[in-house]
Amino acid sequence: MKYTPENITHLEPNQIFTYGANELFRHGAGAAKLALRWGARHGMAGLVGQTYGIPTKDKKIQTLPLDKIQVHVNDFLATAFSHPEYEFLVTAVGTGLAGYHAKDIAPLFKTV
Repeated sequence: MKYTPENITHLEPNQIFTYGANELFRHGAGAAKLALRWGARHGMAGLVGQTYGIPTKDKKIQTLPLDKIQVHVNDFLATAFSHPEYEFLVTAVGTGLAGYHAKDIAPLFKTV
């Protein structure tokens, strides 16, 4: 198992910066703002440039409940599994501005 570095400052051509976003994909703070460095675009969801945003906040910038985040994580996992040519570097999604703890978020990424 590989873990994403705490502070990502560089991406290789095959790496995708995966971060927590809001449903409007306004990249104003945190990892979402950093994602602009690697091609994230305001208002654009999914795989954009060398980034993938997973919504953890709604359109009013309120934290989403875990069951809603799960839907977005499932979409991300489907994308990641369909693109084995990429290495997805997943930041601590949902543990910053969304306010969850890693113990709450980690189970959402569990695959069978």
